[in-house]
Amino acid sequence: MRVLASLMLIFFSCLMVQPSWGDGGLEPLLDKLPTASFREKSALFSRIADTRSENGLAILRAVASGDLYYRKSDRRTVFATRDEGGYAITDSLTGEELGVAGRRDVKKITINNALRGELKQLIAGFKLKSDKTSERIEAARSIINDPSVDLMPLVSKAIEEETNTDVRAVLDLAEAAIIVTDKSSTVAQKKAALSVLGEATDSNVIGLVSRFTLKDSDGNYLEKEAELVSSAEKALETLKAKQSFYDLIQNLFFGVSLGSVLLLTAVGLAITFGVMGVINMAHGEMIMIGAYATYTVQLLMPNMIGTSILVAIPVAFLVSGLMGVLIERLVIRHLYGRPLETLLATFGLSLVLQQLVRSIYSPLNRSVITPDWMSGSWAVNGMLSLTFNRLYIIVFSFLVLFALIMLMKKTSFGLQMRAVTLNRKMASSMGIKTGWIDAMTFGLGSGIAGVAGVALSQLTNVGPNLGQAYIIDSFMVVVFGGVGNLFGTLFAAMSLGMANKFMEPMAGAVLAKIMILVFIILFIQKWPRGLFAIKGRFVED
Repeated sequence: MRVLASLMLIFFSCLMVQPSWGDGGLEPLLDKLPTASFREKSALFSRIADTRSENGLAILRAVASGDLYYRKSDRRTVFATRDEGGYAITDSLTGEELGVAGRRDVKKITINNALRGELKQLIAGFKLKSDKTSERIEAARSIINDPSVDLMPLVSKAIEEETNTDVRAVLDLAEAAIIVTDKSSTVAQKKAALSVLGEATDSNVIGLVSRFTLKDSDGNYLEKEAELVSSAEKALETLKAKQSFYDLIQNLFFGVSLGSVLLLTAVGLAITFGVMGVINMAHGEMIMIGAYATYTVQLLMPNMIGTSILVAIPVAFLVSGLMGVLIERLVIRHLYGRPLETLLATFGLSLVLQQLVRSIYSPLNRSVITPDWMSGSWAVNGMLSLTFNRLYIIVFSFLVLFALIMLMKKTSFGLQMRAVTLNRKMASSMGIKTGWIDAMTFGLGSGIAGVAGVALSQLTNVGPNLGQAYIIDSFMVVVFGGVGNLFGTLFAAMSLGMANKFMEPMAGAVLAKIMILVFIILFIQKWPRGLFAIKGRFVED
Protein backbone atom coordinates (compact mmCIF):
# COMPACT_ATOMS: atom_id res chain seq x y z
CA MET A 1 0.00 0.00 0.00
CA ARG A 2 2.84 2.36 0.82
CA VAL A 3 4.40 1.71 -2.58
CA LEU A 4 1.07 2.34 -4.33
CA ALA A 5 0.58 5.56 -2.37
CA SER A 6 4.09 6.74 -3.28
CA LEU A 7 3.48 6.04 -6.98
CA MET A 8 0.19 7.95 -6.90
CA LEU A 9 1.89 10.88 -5.15
CA ILE A 10 4.59 11.02 -7.82
CA PHE A 11 1.96 10.78 -10.58
CA PHE A 12 -0.11 13.70 -9.26
CA SER A 13 3.02 15.74 -8.59
CA CYS A 14 4.02 15.38 -12.22
CA LEU A 15 0.59 16.57 -13.30
CA MET A 16 0.91 19.68 -11.14
CA VAL A 17 4.42 20.63 -12.31
CA GLN A 18 4.46 23.08 -15.21
CA PRO A 19 6.38 21.80 -18.27
CA SER A 20 9.87 23.25 -18.63
CA TRP A 21 10.38 24.35 -22.20
CA GLY A 22 13.99 23.93 -23.30
CA ASP A 23 15.32 24.46 -26.81
CA GLY A 24 13.74 21.15 -27.77
CA GLY A 25 10.35 22.55 -26.74
CA LEU A 26 10.31 24.91 -29.72
CA GLU A 27 9.28 22.31 -32.31
CA PRO A 28 5.73 21.58 -31.04
CA LEU A 29 5.15 25.30 -30.56
CA LEU A 30 6.23 26.12 -34.10
CA ASP A 31 4.04 23.32 -35.48
CA LYS A 32 0.98 25.08 -34.01
CA LEU A 33 1.76 28.59 -35.28
CA PRO A 34 0.49 28.28 -38.90
CA THR A 35 -3.09 27.39 -37.83
CA ALA A 36 -3.26 29.26 -34.51
CA SER A 37 -5.66 32.13 -33.88
CA PHE A 38 -4.38 35.48 -32.63
CA ARG A 39 -5.25 34.53 -29.04
CA GLU A 40 -3.47 31.18 -29.42
CA LYS A 41 -0.45 32.90 -30.98
CA SER A 42 -0.18 35.14 -27.94
CA ALA A 43 0.13 32.08 -25.70
CA LEU A 44 2.56 30.40 -28.10
CA PHE A 45 4.79 33.47 -28.26
CA SER A 46 4.92 33.56 -24.46
CA ARG A 47 5.94 29.91 -24.35
CA ILE A 48 8.60 30.49 -27.03
CA ALA A 49 10.01 33.30 -24.87
CA ASP A 50 9.99 30.93 -21.86
CA THR A 51 12.48 28.63 -23.63
CA ARG A 52 15.15 31.32 -23.00
CA SER A 53 16.99 30.13 -26.14
CA GLU A 54 18.74 32.27 -28.75
CA ASN A 55 16.73 30.49 -31.42
CA GLY A 56 13.52 31.46 -29.63
CA LEU A 57 14.63 35.11 -29.59
CA ALA A 58 15.42 34.96 -33.33
CA ILE A 59 11.94 33.55 -34.02
CA LEU A 60 10.21 36.30 -32.00
CA ARG A 61 12.23 38.96 -33.80
CA ALA A 62 11.36 37.41 -37.18
CA VAL A 63 7.65 37.44 -36.36
CA ALA A 64 7.84 41.08 -35.24
CA SER A 65 9.67 42.13 -38.43
CA GLY A 66 7.39 40.09 -40.71
CA ASP A 67 10.08 37.60 -41.78
CA LEU A 68 8.58 34.40 -40.32
CA TYR A 69 6.62 32.30 -42.85
CA TYR A 70 5.44 28.73 -43.18
CA ARG A 71 5.75 26.48 -46.20
CA LYS A 72 2.30 25.43 -47.43
CA SER A 73 3.36 21.95 -48.52
CA ASP A 74 4.37 20.74 -45.04
CA ARG A 75 3.54 23.72 -42.76
CA ARG A 76 7.19 24.04 -41.82
CA THR A 77 8.02 27.45 -40.27
CA VAL A 78 10.86 29.23 -42.05
CA PHE A 79 12.74 32.52 -42.10
CA ALA A 80 12.11 34.12 -45.50
CA THR A 81 13.79 36.98 -47.37
CA ARG A 82 12.73 38.29 -50.76
CA ASP A 83 14.57 36.87 -53.75
CA GLU A 84 14.27 37.34 -57.51
CA GLY A 85 12.48 34.03 -57.87
CA GLY A 86 10.36 34.38 -54.73
CA TYR A 87 11.74 33.88 -51.21
CA ALA A 88 15.03 32.49 -49.96
CA ILE A 89 13.95 30.33 -47.01
CA THR A 90 15.77 28.91 -44.00
CA ASP A 91 14.41 26.43 -41.46
CA SER A 92 13.57 28.43 -38.32
CA LEU A 93 14.43 25.51 -36.02
CA THR A 94 17.63 24.06 -37.50
CA GLY A 95 18.98 26.93 -39.61
CA GLU A 96 19.10 24.66 -42.67
CA GLU A 97 18.95 26.55 -45.98
CA LEU A 98 15.97 25.28 -47.97
CA GLY A 99 16.60 27.12 -51.24
CA VAL A 100 14.16 29.46 -52.99
CA ALA A 101 10.40 29.08 -52.71
CA GLY A 102 7.80 30.66 -54.95
CA ARG A 103 5.61 33.44 -53.58
CA ARG A 104 2.58 31.13 -53.59
CA ASP A 105 4.48 28.34 -51.85
CA VAL A 106 4.90 30.19 -48.54
CA LYS A 107 2.65 32.27 -46.33
CA LYS A 108 3.48 34.81 -43.64
CA ILE A 109 2.74 34.20 -39.95
CA THR A 110 0.39 37.15 -39.46
CA ILE A 111 0.00 39.24 -36.31
CA ASN A 112 -2.15 42.20 -35.24
CA ASN A 113 -1.25 45.40 -33.36
CA ALA A 114 -1.95 43.82 -29.97
CA LEU A 115 0.48 40.99 -30.74
CA ARG A 116 3.10 43.48 -31.94
CA GLY A 117 2.95 45.16 -28.55
CA GLU A 118 3.24 41.79 -26.79
CA LEU A 119 6.19 40.79 -28.95
CA LYS A 120 7.94 44.05 -28.12
CA GLN A 121 7.57 43.28 -24.42
CA LEU A 122 8.65 39.65 -24.82
CA ILE A 123 11.78 40.58 -26.78
CA ALA A 124 12.72 43.31 -24.30
CA GLY A 125 12.05 40.98 -21.36
CA PHE A 126 14.05 38.21 -23.03
CA LYS A 127 17.17 40.39 -23.21
CA LEU A 128 16.63 42.04 -19.83
CA LYS A 129 16.87 38.57 -18.24
CA SER A 130 19.99 37.63 -20.19
CA ASP A 131 23.04 36.36 -18.30
CA LYS A 132 25.23 38.74 -20.31
CA THR A 133 25.65 42.26 -18.92
CA SER A 134 26.14 43.75 -22.39
CA GLU A 135 22.81 42.33 -23.61
CA ARG A 136 20.90 43.70 -20.62
CA ILE A 137 22.43 47.14 -21.21
CA GLU A 138 21.56 46.91 -24.90
CA ALA A 139 17.96 45.97 -24.03
CA ALA A 140 17.65 48.92 -21.64
CA ARG A 141 19.06 51.31 -24.27
CA SER A 142 16.60 50.01 -26.87
CA ILE A 143 13.79 50.93 -24.45
CA ILE A 144 15.27 54.44 -24.11
CA ASN A 145 15.25 54.74 -27.90
CA ASP A 146 11.60 53.68 -28.10
CA PRO A 147 9.93 54.04 -24.68
CA SER A 148 6.52 52.48 -24.21
CA VAL A 149 4.17 52.59 -21.23
CA ASP A 150 3.49 48.86 -21.69
CA LEU A 151 7.13 48.14 -20.78
CA MET A 152 6.98 49.90 -17.40
CA PRO A 153 6.12 46.77 -15.32
CA LEU A 154 8.93 44.88 -17.04
CA VAL A 155 11.47 47.64 -16.40
CA SER A 156 10.39 48.13 -12.79
CA LYS A 157 10.79 44.42 -12.08
CA ALA A 158 14.18 44.38 -13.80
CA ILE A 159 15.34 47.30 -11.62
CA GLU A 160 14.32 45.43 -8.46
CA GLU A 161 16.18 42.26 -9.50
CA GLU A 162 19.28 43.88 -11.06
CA THR A 163 22.52 43.68 -9.06
CA ASN A 164 24.95 45.19 -11.59
CA THR A 165 25.30 48.96 -11.01
CA ASP A 166 26.03 49.75 -14.69
CA VAL A 167 22.90 47.94 -15.88
CA ARG A 168 20.88 49.45 -13.05
CA ALA A 169 21.89 52.96 -14.14
CA VAL A 170 20.69 52.36 -17.72
CA LEU A 171 17.47 50.78 -16.44
CA ASP A 172 16.83 53.90 -14.34
CA LEU A 173 17.16 55.97 -17.50
CA ALA A 174 14.76 53.63 -19.32
CA GLU A 175 12.23 54.05 -16.51
CA ALA A 176 12.62 57.84 -16.62
CA ALA A 177 12.22 57.80 -20.43
CA ILE A 178 8.92 55.94 -20.08
CA ILE A 179 7.69 58.36 -17.39
CA VAL A 180 8.34 61.51 -19.47
CA THR A 181 6.51 60.03 -22.47
CA ASP A 182 3.55 58.76 -20.40
CA LYS A 183 0.65 61.22 -20.58
CA SER A 184 -0.71 59.93 -17.27
CA SER A 185 2.47 60.85 -15.34
CA THR A 186 2.17 63.75 -12.90
CA VAL A 187 4.24 66.94 -13.14
CA ALA A 188 6.26 65.89 -10.08
CA GLN A 189 7.01 62.50 -11.62
CA LYS A 190 8.10 64.08 -14.88
CA LYS A 191 10.33 66.62 -13.08
CA ALA A 192 12.04 63.81 -11.19
CA ALA A 193 12.43 61.84 -14.42
CA LEU A 194 13.93 64.85 -16.20
CA SER A 195 16.48 65.20 -13.38
CA VAL A 196 17.48 61.56 -13.89
CA LEU A 197 17.72 62.02 -17.67
CA GLY A 198 19.88 65.12 -17.18
CA GLU A 199 22.55 62.93 -15.57
CA ALA A 200 22.60 60.53 -18.54
CA THR A 201 25.42 59.90 -21.01
CA ASP A 202 23.19 58.79 -23.87
CA SER A 203 22.62 60.89 -26.98
CA ASN A 204 19.09 59.50 -27.45
CA VAL A 205 18.03 61.11 -24.18
CA ILE A 206 18.56 64.57 -25.70
CA GLY A 207 15.63 64.03 -28.04
CA LEU A 208 13.35 63.00 -25.17
CA VAL A 209 14.24 66.03 -23.07
CA SER A 210 14.12 68.52 -25.94
CA ARG A 211 10.42 67.72 -26.51
CA PHE A 212 9.63 69.87 -23.47
CA THR A 213 11.46 72.89 -24.95
CA LEU A 214 9.74 72.94 -28.36
CA LYS A 215 8.05 76.18 -29.41
CA ASP A 216 5.27 77.02 -31.82
CA SER A 217 5.48 79.50 -34.69
CA ASP A 218 4.81 82.41 -32.30
CA GLY A 219 7.72 81.43 -30.03
CA ASN A 220 5.55 80.03 -27.24
CA TYR A 221 6.44 76.77 -25.54
CA LEU A 222 4.22 73.83 -26.51
CA GLU A 223 4.59 72.46 -22.97
CA LYS A 224 2.19 74.40 -20.75
CA GLU A 225 3.82 73.51 -17.43
CA ALA A 226 6.56 76.12 -16.79
CA GLU A 227 8.21 73.88 -14.18
CA LEU A 228 8.73 71.12 -16.73
CA VAL A 229 10.14 73.57 -19.29
CA SER A 230 12.61 74.91 -16.73
CA SER A 231 13.67 71.40 -15.65
CA ALA A 232 14.03 70.31 -19.27
CA GLU A 233 16.18 73.32 -20.18
CA LYS A 234 18.55 72.63 -17.26
CA ALA A 235 18.78 68.96 -18.17
CA LEU A 236 19.30 69.82 -21.83
CA GLU A 237 22.12 72.23 -21.01
CA THR A 238 23.92 69.53 -19.01
CA LEU A 239 23.36 66.91 -21.71
CA LYS A 240 24.67 69.15 -24.49
CA ALA A 241 27.78 69.99 -22.46
CA LYS A 242 28.45 66.27 -22.05
CA GLN A 243 27.77 65.68 -25.75
CA SER A 244 30.30 68.38 -26.70
CA PHE A 245 32.91 66.82 -24.41
CA TYR A 246 32.44 63.33 -25.85
CA ASP A 247 32.37 64.73 -29.41
CA LEU A 248 35.78 66.24 -28.66
CA ILE A 249 37.08 62.86 -27.49
CA GLN A 250 35.62 61.18 -30.57
CA ASN A 251 37.29 63.73 -32.87
CA LEU A 252 40.57 63.16 -31.03
CA PHE A 253 40.15 59.42 -31.54
CA PHE A 254 39.47 59.81 -35.27
CA GLY A 255 42.39 62.25 -35.51
CA VAL A 256 44.76 59.75 -33.87
CA SER A 257 43.29 57.04 -36.12
CA LEU A 258 43.98 59.07 -39.27
CA GLY A 259 47.40 59.99 -37.90
CA SER A 260 48.17 56.29 -37.39
CA VAL A 261 47.26 55.55 -41.00
CA LEU A 262 49.44 58.45 -42.18
CA LEU A 263 52.25 57.19 -39.95
CA LEU A 264 52.11 53.72 -41.50
CA THR A 265 52.01 55.07 -45.05
CA ALA A 266 54.74 57.68 -44.49
CA VAL A 267 57.29 55.97 -42.25
CA GLY A 268 58.61 53.79 -45.09
CA LEU A 269 58.90 56.82 -47.33
CA ALA A 270 60.76 58.68 -44.57
CA ILE A 271 63.38 55.92 -44.52
CA THR A 272 63.98 55.74 -48.27
CA PHE A 273 63.84 59.49 -48.73
CA GLY A 274 66.10 60.12 -45.73
CA VAL A 275 68.79 57.54 -46.53
CA MET A 276 68.77 57.62 -50.31
CA GLY A 277 67.35 61.01 -51.21
CA VAL A 278 65.02 59.30 -53.69
CA ILE A 279 61.60 60.78 -54.43
CA ASN A 280 59.69 57.52 -54.87
CA MET A 281 56.38 58.18 -56.62
CA ALA A 282 55.70 54.43 -56.68
CA HIS A 283 55.49 54.31 -52.88
CA GLY A 284 51.68 54.36 -53.06
CA GLU A 285 51.75 51.27 -55.26
CA MET A 286 53.71 49.43 -52.56
CA ILE A 287 50.75 50.18 -50.25
CA MET A 288 48.41 48.88 -52.95
CA ILE A 289 50.43 45.66 -53.33
CA GLY A 290 50.20 45.06 -49.58
CA ALA A 291 46.43 45.50 -49.70
CA TYR A 292 46.09 43.07 -52.61
CA ALA A 293 48.35 40.62 -50.77
CA THR A 294 45.82 40.72 -47.90
CA TYR A 295 42.97 40.08 -50.32
CA THR A 296 44.87 37.15 -51.88
CA VAL A 297 45.65 35.58 -48.50
CA GLN A 298 41.94 35.69 -47.63
CA LEU A 299 41.12 33.95 -50.92
CA LEU A 300 43.56 31.19 -49.98
CA MET A 301 42.22 30.94 -46.39
CA PRO A 302 38.45 31.33 -46.79
CA ASN A 303 37.65 29.38 -43.61
CA MET A 304 40.22 31.16 -41.43
CA ILE A 305 39.40 34.86 -41.88
CA GLY A 306 40.35 35.72 -38.31
CA THR A 307 43.83 34.25 -38.78
CA SER A 308 44.31 35.37 -42.38
CA ILE A 309 44.79 39.03 -41.44
CA LEU A 310 47.71 38.04 -39.18
CA VAL A 311 49.22 35.87 -41.93
CA ALA A 312 48.82 38.74 -44.40
CA ILE A 313 51.14 41.06 -42.42
CA PRO A 314 54.42 39.16 -43.08
CA VAL A 315 53.23 38.19 -46.58
CA ALA A 316 52.53 41.82 -47.51
CA PHE A 317 55.87 42.91 -46.03
CA LEU A 318 57.80 40.31 -48.03
CA VAL A 319 55.97 40.84 -51.33
CA SER A 320 56.19 44.64 -51.21
CA GLY A 321 59.75 44.52 -49.87
CA LEU A 322 60.94 42.21 -52.65
CA MET A 323 59.23 44.44 -55.21
CA GLY A 324 61.06 47.42 -53.70
CA VAL A 325 64.45 45.68 -53.90
CA LEU A 326 63.72 44.73 -57.51
CA ILE A 327 62.83 48.33 -58.42
CA GLU A 328 65.96 49.66 -56.74
CA ARG A 329 68.28 47.17 -58.42
CA LEU A 330 66.77 47.49 -61.91
CA VAL A 331 65.93 51.20 -62.10
CA ILE A 332 66.76 53.50 -59.23
CA ARG A 333 70.44 52.62 -58.71
CA HIS A 334 71.16 53.89 -62.22
CA LEU A 335 69.58 57.28 -61.44
CA TYR A 336 71.23 58.35 -58.16
CA GLY A 337 72.05 62.06 -58.16
CA ARG A 338 69.35 62.80 -60.74
CA PRO A 339 66.22 63.47 -58.66
CA LEU A 340 64.02 64.69 -61.51
CA GLU A 341 64.69 61.59 -63.61
CA THR A 342 64.12 59.38 -60.55
CA LEU A 343 60.77 61.07 -59.93
CA LEU A 344 59.70 60.51 -63.54
CA ALA A 345 60.93 56.91 -63.56
CA THR A 346 59.09 55.97 -60.34
CA PHE A 347 55.95 57.75 -61.59
CA GLY A 348 56.10 55.60 -64.71
CA LEU A 349 56.60 52.50 -62.55
CA SER A 350 53.51 53.42 -60.53
CA LEU A 351 51.42 53.42 -63.72
CA VAL A 352 52.90 50.07 -64.77
CA LEU A 353 52.11 48.50 -61.39
CA GLN A 354 48.56 49.85 -61.45
CA GLN A 355 47.99 48.35 -64.89
CA LEU A 356 49.55 45.06 -63.79
CA VAL A 357 47.08 44.83 -60.92
CA ARG A 358 44.19 45.67 -63.24
CA SER A 359 45.26 42.84 -65.56
CA ILE A 360 45.51 40.31 -62.72
CA TYR A 361 42.60 41.29 -60.44
CA SER A 362 40.48 43.42 -62.84
CA PRO A 363 39.86 47.20 -62.41
CA LEU A 364 37.02 46.61 -59.94
CA ASN A 365 37.50 47.29 -56.26
CA ARG A 366 37.86 44.26 -54.02
CA SER A 367 36.46 44.00 -50.51
CA VAL A 368 38.56 42.47 -47.75
CA ILE A 369 36.53 40.80 -44.99
CA THR A 370 37.04 42.24 -41.53
CA PRO A 371 37.64 39.49 -38.92
CA ASP A 372 35.10 39.14 -36.13
CA TRP A 373 37.63 40.25 -33.51
CA MET A 374 38.09 43.55 -35.40
CA SER A 375 34.40 44.15 -36.07
CA GLY A 376 31.99 46.22 -34.05
CA SER A 377 32.75 48.96 -31.59
CA TRP A 378 33.44 49.57 -27.94
CA ALA A 379 30.53 51.53 -26.49
CA VAL A 380 32.12 53.55 -23.70
CA ASN A 381 28.67 55.03 -23.04
CA GLY A 382 25.66 56.19 -25.01
CA MET A 383 27.54 59.25 -26.30
CA LEU A 384 30.91 57.71 -27.14
CA SER A 385 31.64 54.66 -29.26
CA LEU A 386 35.09 53.64 -30.57
CA THR A 387 35.39 51.21 -33.47
CA PHE A 388 37.60 48.18 -32.86
CA ASN A 389 39.25 48.21 -36.31
CA ARG A 390 40.60 51.73 -35.76
CA LEU A 391 41.70 50.91 -32.22
CA TYR A 392 43.68 47.94 -33.50
CA ILE A 393 45.22 50.03 -36.29
CA ILE A 394 46.36 52.67 -33.78
CA VAL A 395 48.06 50.00 -31.66
CA PHE A 396 49.48 48.29 -34.75
CA SER A 397 51.01 51.50 -36.14
CA PHE A 398 52.83 52.19 -32.86
CA LEU A 399 54.08 48.60 -32.75
CA VAL A 400 55.47 48.99 -36.28
CA LEU A 401 57.16 52.26 -35.32
CA PHE A 402 58.64 50.67 -32.16
CA ALA A 403 59.94 47.69 -34.15
CA LEU A 404 61.51 50.05 -36.69
CA ILE A 405 63.20 52.12 -33.95
CA MET A 406 64.60 48.91 -32.41
CA LEU A 407 65.88 47.88 -35.84
CA MET A 408 67.58 51.24 -36.31
CA LYS A 409 69.06 51.39 -32.78
CA LYS A 410 69.88 47.79 -31.90
CA THR A 411 70.97 46.02 -35.09
CA SER A 412 74.07 46.15 -37.28
CA PHE A 413 71.91 46.90 -40.31
CA GLY A 414 70.34 49.87 -38.52
CA LEU A 415 73.75 51.19 -37.51
CA GLN A 416 75.00 50.97 -41.09
CA MET A 417 71.82 52.63 -42.38
CA ARG A 418 72.29 55.57 -40.01
CA ALA A 419 75.95 55.84 -40.99
CA VAL A 420 75.04 56.06 -44.68
CA THR A 421 72.38 58.66 -43.84
CA LEU A 422 74.83 60.91 -42.00
CA ASN A 423 77.82 60.60 -44.34
CA ARG A 424 77.69 58.26 -47.32
CA LYS A 425 81.34 58.73 -48.40
CA MET A 426 82.72 58.16 -44.92
CA ALA A 427 80.54 55.08 -44.47
CA SER A 428 81.80 53.68 -47.78
CA SER A 429 85.42 54.30 -46.76
CA MET A 430 84.79 52.33 -43.54
CA GLY A 431 83.82 49.26 -45.55
CA ILE A 432 80.04 49.59 -45.53
CA LYS A 433 78.51 48.41 -48.80
CA THR A 434 76.38 51.45 -49.53
CA GLY A 435 74.81 49.82 -52.58
CA TRP A 436 73.59 46.88 -50.51
CA ILE A 437 72.34 49.27 -47.80
CA ASP A 438 70.46 51.24 -50.47
CA ALA A 439 68.73 48.11 -51.78
CA MET A 440 67.84 46.79 -48.31
CA THR A 441 66.66 50.22 -47.17
CA PHE A 442 64.45 50.62 -50.21
CA GLY A 443 63.10 47.11 -49.61
CA LEU A 444 62.46 47.91 -45.93
CA GLY A 445 60.59 51.12 -46.77
CA SER A 446 58.54 49.32 -49.41
CA GLY A 447 57.81 46.44 -47.02
CA ILE A 448 56.48 48.82 -44.37
CA ALA A 449 54.31 50.41 -47.07
CA GLY A 450 52.94 46.93 -47.78
CA VAL A 451 52.11 46.51 -44.09
CA ALA A 452 50.26 49.84 -44.29
CA GLY A 453 48.24 48.32 -47.12
CA VAL A 454 47.12 45.53 -44.75
CA ALA A 455 45.79 48.14 -42.32
CA LEU A 456 44.09 50.18 -45.05
CA SER A 457 42.33 47.07 -46.37
CA GLN A 458 40.33 47.10 -43.11
CA LEU A 459 39.19 50.69 -43.63
CA THR A 460 38.46 50.92 -47.34
CA ASN A 461 38.03 48.86 -50.48
CA VAL A 462 41.12 47.53 -52.22
CA GLY A 463 41.59 48.91 -55.74
CA PRO A 464 44.30 49.85 -58.27
CA ASN A 465 44.16 53.53 -57.20
CA LEU A 466 44.37 52.85 -53.46
CA GLY A 467 47.94 54.11 -53.10
CA GLN A 468 47.34 57.31 -55.05
CA ALA A 469 45.00 58.53 -52.32
CA TYR A 470 47.83 58.49 -49.77
CA ILE A 471 51.02 59.36 -51.68
CA ILE A 472 50.62 63.15 -51.39
CA ASP A 473 49.71 62.92 -47.71
CA SER A 474 52.76 60.71 -47.11
CA PHE A 475 55.10 63.26 -48.71
CA MET A 476 53.52 66.05 -46.65
CA VAL A 477 54.12 64.09 -43.44
CA VAL A 478 57.76 63.40 -44.34
CA VAL A 479 58.52 66.98 -45.35
CA PHE A 480 56.73 68.48 -42.35
CA GLY A 481 58.32 66.16 -39.79
CA GLY A 482 61.85 66.23 -41.19
CA VAL A 483 63.29 63.92 -43.83
CA GLY A 484 64.57 60.67 -42.33
CA ASN A 485 63.53 61.47 -38.75
CA LEU A 486 61.16 58.84 -37.30
CA PHE A 487 60.10 60.96 -34.32
CA GLY A 488 59.41 63.84 -36.70
CA THR A 489 57.34 61.52 -38.89
CA LEU A 490 55.29 60.45 -35.84
CA PHE A 491 54.72 64.03 -34.71
CA ALA A 492 53.82 65.21 -38.23
CA ALA A 493 51.43 62.30 -38.86
CA MET A 494 49.53 62.88 -35.62
CA SER A 495 49.48 66.67 -36.09
CA LEU A 496 48.16 66.50 -39.64
CA GLY A 497 45.66 63.77 -38.73
CA MET A 498 44.28 65.87 -35.87
CA ALA A 499 44.22 69.06 -37.93
CA ASN A 500 42.39 67.33 -40.77
CA LYS A 501 39.69 65.84 -38.53
CA PHE A 502 39.05 69.06 -36.63
CA MET A 503 38.92 71.17 -39.79
CA GLU A 504 36.63 68.85 -41.78
CA PRO A 505 33.39 69.75 -39.90
CA MET A 506 34.03 73.47 -40.43
CA ALA A 507 35.53 73.58 -43.92
CA GLY A 508 34.64 70.26 -45.55
CA ALA A 509 36.94 67.37 -46.47
CA VAL A 510 38.35 68.87 -49.71
CA LEU A 511 38.90 72.40 -48.42
CA ALA A 512 40.50 71.03 -45.23
CA LYS A 513 43.10 69.15 -47.30
CA ILE A 514 43.77 72.25 -49.40
CA MET A 515 44.28 74.38 -46.30
CA ILE A 516 46.72 71.85 -44.84
CA LEU A 517 48.62 71.73 -48.14
CA VAL A 518 48.90 75.53 -48.20
CA PHE A 519 50.16 75.44 -44.60
CA ILE A 520 52.84 72.87 -45.50
CA ILE A 521 53.98 74.97 -48.49
CA LEU A 522 54.31 78.07 -46.29
CA PHE A 523 56.01 76.06 -43.57
CA ILE A 524 58.78 74.66 -45.79
CA GLN A 525 59.50 78.17 -47.04
CA LYS A 526 60.60 79.00 -43.50
CA TRP A 527 61.94 75.59 -42.41
CA PRO A 528 62.89 73.68 -45.57
CA ARG A 529 64.25 70.65 -43.67
CA GLY A 530 61.15 70.19 -41.50
CA LEU A 531 60.51 70.36 -37.77
CA PHE A 532 63.08 67.74 -36.74
CA ALA A 533 65.78 67.86 -39.38
CA ILE A 534 68.56 65.29 -39.04
CA LYS A 535 72.12 66.61 -39.07
CA GLY A 536 75.28 65.35 -40.70
CA ARG A 537 77.82 66.24 -43.35
CA PHE A 538 75.94 64.40 -46.06
CA VAL A 539 72.66 66.03 -45.06
CA GLU A 540 74.15 69.52 -44.97
CA ASP A 541 75.43 69.23 -48.54
